[in-house]
Amino acid sequence: MSNFTSKLFTKENLLSRDRVGAMIFMILCLCYGYQTSLIPMFPGDEYEPFTARTLPSILTVVGIVLSVILLITGQPNVKSGAVTDFNWKLLIGFLVLMAAYGLGLTYLGFVLATGFFLMIGFYLLGERRKSILFGASFPFVIAFYLMLTQGLDIYLEPGLIFTLW
Repeated sequence: MSNFTSKLFTKENLLSRDRVGAMIFMILCLCYGYQTSLIPMFPGDEYEPFTARTLPSILTVVGIVLSVILLITGQPNVKSGAVTDFNWKLLIGFLVLMAAYGLGLTYLGFVLATGFFLMIGFYLLGERRKSILFGASFPFVIAFYLMLTQGLDIYLEPGLIFTLW
């Protein structure tokens, strides 16, 4: 039995990408769960079956369960087929793109900012065909925008460039 445990608790098994990712995800879920407990409730909500805390609490539990499953079933990097080299340029490109998207939402509005975000994201991932770049970004965003604004009656900022005129 000691031979089994010595193989089980090696550095390669314990510090695999699967397990490290699961631990990071679990920490994020626990922090999210704590923030969920701080959501204010209206008087009388304690008797309601669905409140502002319900869905975030469910998401917290599901995230923790999934991270525990990944912790248990995580394989060493050699067995899991994990890619050991990492494309740092692509990561930095997406981080810059996400920051630009956050700023773009304020100035360009949801439709243009999200459409450009998806189009540039597809381009960064290697897609070069213009029909795919435009066809997979803007029609999807417009359909999602119409569903949110017309179907669910959610207000989305049009952007500062459209409100200045």
